[in-house]
Amino acid sequence: MQFQEIIGQEATKQRLIATVKENRVSHAQLFLGPEGSGSLALALAYAQYISCENKQENDSCGECSSCRKYQKLVHPDLHFSYPFFAKHKDDTALIFIDQWRKAFLKNPYLNLDEWRSYLDAANKQANINIAECHQIIRKLSFKPFESEYKILIMWLPEYLDKEGNTLLKIIEEPAQKTLFLLVAESQDDILNTILSRTQLVKIPALKDADVQEFLEKNQQSGAAAAQIAYLSNGNLTAAIHRISADDGNYHDRFAQWLRLCFTNDGLKLIEFTEQLAKLGRENQKNFLEYGLCFIRECGMLISGAGDLVHLPEKEMIVAQNMAGKVLTMPMVEVITSELDKAHYHVERNANPRILFLDVSLQLVKILKFKTFPQGTQHILY
Repeated sequence: MQFQEIIGQEATKQRLIATVKENRVSHAQLFLGPEGSGSLALALAYAQYISCENKQENDSCGECSSCRKYQKLVHPDLHFSYPFFAKHKDDTALIFIDQWRKAFLKNPYLNLDEWRSYLDAANKQANINIAECHQIIRKLSFKPFESEYKILIMWLPEYLDKEGNTLLKIIEEPAQKTLFLLVAESQDDILNTILSRTQLVKIPALKDADVQEFLEKNQQSGAAAAQIAYLSNGNLTAAIHRISADDGNYHDRFAQWLRLCFTNDGLKLIEFTEQLAKLGRENQKNFLEYGLCFIRECGMLISGAGDLVHLPEKEMIVAQNMAGKVLTMPMVEVITSELDKAHYHVERNANPRILFLDVSLQLVKILKFKTFPQGTQHILY
């Protein structure tokens, strides 16, 4: 994978390239970034650049023998480790390498749920077991076969249990020209003994503009791309999943819902909840997630943090009107709680007609009559 194939992250790309040019490649690095930020793709592009036989100014050449093998994930000096669902205590990641190549080549921004779909997971817990640790030590004890460096990319080292301490010696004192690139999402879940032996490479969430540009290149209209990018909060994985689920303008639908609740138009409100019930579970979740984001942005406007709000112009006008004339901060907190509970129940297959009608009645109480549903008083104190 080349750097040019990765969405955004220009500053991080330049820092990584500079370490190679200046001969400052650390033997153990931790690429730490939230889901969908491209940290795994960056680690692979970095490894390919290090191993490239004809490095360009800002990227690998993509044409040499090394690059061609990297692009197919078959280079003999490139190794992967990742969580898997072991059926036997001696199972290692190598058993699932074909599935791994297929999953990564289809989506370099994959998450654990997507990876799970490629495996016969049953009810097993994902982990990187002791057998895999021993396998890593064995295969990294040899000299590089073709390239100057032998490189191991470990995806989600959070799934290393205490057995991960087996790797401490080889991480701290690896064989010559051996690199460890750990790709993680949660620093707190990594063994401290491993964390202390790595150089941290922080990778931020993607900018909405970068996600929107990617979506527009994948045949999404400007308005739909902007909305999905906003909902995804810098997570390209979530944005990709939303492309197939997106069915329309969540802003217009959510604004209409708030208006009906504010005016307490009972018949139209019932008709509207029937429409919501027909959206399908993924669209219902996306609709509620949009509502949560929008109400929180209104809360920031109310609290005087308008410079942190990044709504599109049309949605900003509605939010400013809501924040100035309808909503108060206690109302924002209670509405957020109601939408969050609704999202929880949608995920667990609650009856959508009953659920959305109930939430609508709660919103009527909050917006029209300025009273709070029973059980939410604790939010206000």
